[in-house]
Amino acid sequence: MEANNSIVLVVWVVVLFAFMYFFMIRPQQKEQKEKSAMMATLAIGDTILTTSGFYGVIIAIQDDTVIVEFGSDKHCRIPMTKASIAQVEKPEDAVKATEEKAK
Repeated sequence: MEANNSIVLVVWVVVLFAFMYFFMIRPQQKEQKEKSAMMATLAIGDTILTTSGFYGVIIAIQDDTVIVEFGSDKHCRIPMTKASIAQVEKPEDAVKATEEKAK
């Protein structure tokens, strides 16, 4: 009877680890890969959304930092780390979106 209980316990531990992998670890790894791919495709002129909620345009790219221009007056230029970028919108994507809205 005791051997049967230990087998059930081992099965539950395996199920718990499988659950943790598929619902916690795997999605986090996928998100990290997507973010790395996004950072690799950064280019000057891209519109970005920062993690703090500001929209800006990239005007220079260095190793792990970018210089972002904020506002319409074009005098607010701030260097920031690439890790603080939440989303990237390419200029050609914006043109496609406005063309689709016009149709």
